[in-house]
Amino acid sequence: MNHLFANDLPGAHAPSWYAATANPAPERPELRGETRADVCVVGGGYAGLSAALHLAQAGLDVVVIDAHRMGWGASGRNGGQLSHGPRTDIRTYEKTVGPEDARRIWAISTEATALVKRLVAEHAIACDLAPGHLEAACRPAHLRDFEAYAEHAATRYGHPSIRALGRDEMRARVASPGYHGGLEDGEGGHLHPLNFALGLAAAAEAAGARLHERTLATRLEEGRVETAAGAVTADWVIVAANGYLCRLERGAAARVMPINNFIVATEPLDGAALIPGRECVADSRFVLNYFRLTPDDRLLFGGGETYSQRFPDDVAALVRRPLAKVFPQLRDVRIDHAWGGTLAITAARAPLFRRAGTRTLVIGGWSGAGVHMATMGGAVAAEAVRGALDRWDVLARVPCPPFPGGDRLRPALLALAMTWYALRDRL
Repeated sequence: MNHLFANDLPGAHAPSWYAATANPAPERPELRGETRADVCVVGGGYAGLSAALHLAQAGLDVVVIDAHRMGWGASGRNGGQLSHGPRTDIRTYEKTVGPEDARRIWAISTEATALVKRLVAEHAIACDLAPGHLEAACRPAHLRDFEAYAEHAATRYGHPSIRALGRDEMRARVASPGYHGGLEDGEGGHLHPLNFALGLAAAAEAAGARLHERTLATRLEEGRVETAAGAVTADWVIVAANGYLCRLERGAAARVMPINNFIVATEPLDGAALIPGRECVADSRFVLNYFRLTPDDRLLFGGGETYSQRFPDDVAALVRRPLAKVFPQLRDVRIDHAWGGTLAITAARAPLFRRAGTRTLVIGGWSGAGVHMATMGGAVAAEAVRGALDRWDVLARVPCPPFPGGDRLRPALLALAMTWYALRDRL
């Protein structure tokens, strides 16, 4: 048993509010028998579909395979928050890779947010894209760090649209008593994540990519991907399986760790009383809470993590606890949808860009910033396939060490470490 098959019905989207409001999408056939392509992409999420779209638009023959459905994994289940910049603080990048590469990473991650907006517009993807992104400071020290970050973004990178918010202004923006201030991202926003993924799939298919669902990759070799019922021979392979790598490529699997996160959707509420500006919000906890309003005024609230393969039996009860702490007035709110998903983190929270062979690329470990960074990651992998290595090389130079412990001990050691950091949120 692995994360691909531990919690959900095979070939079906999770029972989320997103699935209940998804745009119509065709079921693509399982790959049966042998086929040939210029590029085989493993994984039908943002990264894989973005890579397929960009490659197909360039005239390459692309096959995409997914063990379930397009957008089935984290791409179709996440909080839908379109943030700006890298997941890892840019000041950390300045120390680990130096100021020049840090500046280029800032530019790539800034363009990533713009890329999502451009793809939505160019392909008329109906995914409720809307502006507004806030981070909430859970402690006074977090607000001080927000203030320093905003000043750094403006002075070092010429990016004045990030600004710190005082306690009173944050309270006016979010009806929660617990925040000491916030950080506003003027370029950020939010969207319906599953519909964005389905739109990318449709765009890639329209450009000529061949999409196959219910097609599990069972073995990876240089230039060949074997599946349960067939195989793809290709000049290039892009593995974009993120938290579902399992043992497909062990070198990458050692560097990305799957963790589970959970979301609920409440009954329709008075949205203006909760978040008058309808921004999405993520707080500064290590195990963060994140939330936003849907177009029909439900509160989507994400919180809580687990580190085993199985989801808890009562996801709604797990998420209700942090929801009630953030919004005490919603302690007894009705929850209409509750679901979980598996994302992938890296030790440094920087995404993985890895060569697993001369013509095999592995991308993943988006660490919660997948809406923009996975979409850009797929575009960067497509550039590398076509010989443009500048951005790939910059991102691949970022250290991404393996987690300690090997295949057997790694999950247990991670669970211990993550539990310790989660406890620090309560101290």
